[in-house]
Amino acid sequence: MAARLVIFGRQGAGKGTQCEFLTRHYGAVHISTGDMLRAAAASGTDLGIRAKSYMDAGQLLPDDVMVGVVQERLDLPDVAELGFLLDGFPRTVPQAEALCALVEVDLAVNLDVAEDVVRDRMLARGRADDTPEIIGERLAAYAAQTVPTIAWFAQQDRLVTIDGVGEPSEVSNRLTAAIDARLGSR
Repeated sequence: MAARLVIFGRQGAGKGTQCEFLTRHYGAVHISTGDMLRAAAASGTDLGIRAKSYMDAGQLLPDDVMVGVVQERLDLPDVAELGFLLDGFPRTVPQAEALCALVEVDLAVNLDVAEDVVRDRMLARGRADDTPEIIGERLAAYAAQTVPTIAWFAQQDRLVTIDGVGEPSEVSNRLTAAIDARLGSR
């Protein structure tokens, strides 16, 4: 049976590295919000055109548009066959509720790395948009929107939280052990 997972973690927590590992390990399709939105915008569908108009204006997509884009992606045959690993969605409780009304989510995984650690990691990357002010805004938005979403999955008894600090292989081993313990080996 295909795994249907959602991954959470502050920016700089190592989600990208762990998503690569998890998609190889479970054979699931890695669906990143950014990639999905770019594909939808390029698709020319009504929903894609709506999404593109918000993106071009530098605005966040309203929940109904975001959920529609996700639903279009989850309806594709590769997801039905292989399962999915959603990265960057849902960000809010209404999005989580909508997602779980669309598909069965086996488990949400929270890659837990303390704010001061991710702040240091992001500053060390040296990216132009990783200024202390912008990092602070991102972390505040995560605390305000995504932390309640993580709590929502916990209330649904669909959450495992993993210590995301350590060598990537150590974190990967903790992730698969926790996921397999909850879902059974796949």
